[in-house]
Amino acid sequence: MADTIFDVAVIGGGPAGYTCAIRAAQYGLKVALIEATDKIGGTCLHVGCIPTKAILFSAEVYDHFKHAKDFGLETTGEVKVNWPAVVGRKADIVTKHTKGLDFLMKKNKITVVRGYGKLTGAPKSGVHTIAIEGGKESQVQAKNVVLATGSDARMLPGYTADDKIMTNIEILSMESVPKSLVVIGSGAVGVEFASIFRSFGSEVTVIEALPRIVPAEDEEVSKELLRQFKKRGIDVHVSAKVDKIEKTKSGVKVDFTTSDGKPAAKEAEKVLVAVGRAPRTGNVGIDKTKIKVDRGFVEVDEYMQTAEPGVYAIGDIVMGFPQLAHSGSTAGMLVAAKLAGKYAKPMKRNLIPGCTYCEPQIGSVGLTEAKAKEAGYDVKVGKFPFVGNSKATILGSHDGFIKVVADKKYGEILGVHIIGPLATDIIAEAVTAMELEATVESMMFTVHAHPTVAEALLDGFASVEGMAINV
Repeated sequence: MADTIFDVAVIGGGPAGYTCAIRAAQYGLKVALIEATDKIGGTCLHVGCIPTKAILFSAEVYDHFKHAKDFGLETTGEVKVNWPAVVGRKADIVTKHTKGLDFLMKKNKITVVRGYGKLTGAPKSGVHTIAIEGGKESQVQAKNVVLATGSDARMLPGYTADDKIMTNIEILSMESVPKSLVVIGSGAVGVEFASIFRSFGSEVTVIEALPRIVPAEDEEVSKELLRQFKKRGIDVHVSAKVDKIEKTKSGVKVDFTTSDGKPAAKEAEKVLVAVGRAPRTGNVGIDKTKIKVDRGFVEVDEYMQTAEPGVYAIGDIVMGFPQLAHSGSTAGMLVAAKLAGKYAKPMKRNLIPGCTYCEPQIGSVGLTEAKAKEAGYDVKVGKFPFVGNSKATILGSHDGFIKVVADKKYGEILGVHIIGPLATDIIAEAVTAMELEATVESMMFTVHAHPTVAEALLDGFASVEGMAINV
């Protein structure tokens, strides 16, 4: 190791980092992956995307059991939630994929360096030196460096995460399903956990500071999710300000101000703080380089290169890009291709899909109706309800809709917004269509298999012209 000069050293083994490392190795580059923990996979695999979705699927199955008679099924007894078993299954899935990543490192001949990696300054003779703290190696040398250090859950000022006031990490380690839960924040993390624990029988309250839940989504999607949450018995407060969180003998008490300025309070067993994530860039040696940072986020060009020659940044730390695993991993593949001298296509921010796995699911890409109008487009909108889709009815999940935002003059697809069954899967078609610059007209003549939930997109595109078949 002391005499080895790698083509690229990746700092951080989350989905952005390990994807970059694998793709670079596939191109024939000599790669080192530096990871501070004893497991590759980052937040996504260990305390984020994967464990959360595993528990969400258990909640979905449980919801189906509640309506077994509607599907012609008879149960011989009460179906109960075995929380330790739910958590155990989640842990097994995480372990399986952690071992899978270890295998991929060996398969691709990637050198995994355990320890905390830090930049030490500008390169010397074209070689960067990365200091390694807490590991066997003292340093790693590489011609190029990729920062993929990830992010941490934000906590409200003045509070520390524990077994009562939790982030996404602590909530995954609870010993039992709480009888009551207050969720502060209604982004993807907040509404997903609200959905999970409502399915498992918890009394759930959501407090959101902005005027609507899932505020990054199209306004009509926000309204529909609010309607569905209220239908499920989830208590939602928007335009509400949290004033204080106080621990009690039985749990916690949250004092907040409602949208009409009145004081209110809610007591619960647990509180989940889901108010976003902070980039992990404060202690990686950026101050010793030319890298420009804005509020902790790293500034990059279209190929993810920073202001320091030979240093790239990908994933949650990049300014202007969403903190999503698939955004980071795609950026990792882009950087690997660029370093290998292969074809590399810059990412388009507006073509990165957003997916929220609550019930009902949300999938979206491109401009919302409001943003499209702000951008000066002459907007034409189509909307198709899932009640008109036969597969959605078969699944017993026909709430929600597909909304297509298009340019009136040329039929350019500007955005697609889905709330309903399998939304997080079928949004991929909309991304592909927009990536290939398909028009509403061309999508109206694209054959969709029947019966599928995906064919609702056919009616969704046709609805822009007022020509949906099934409504």
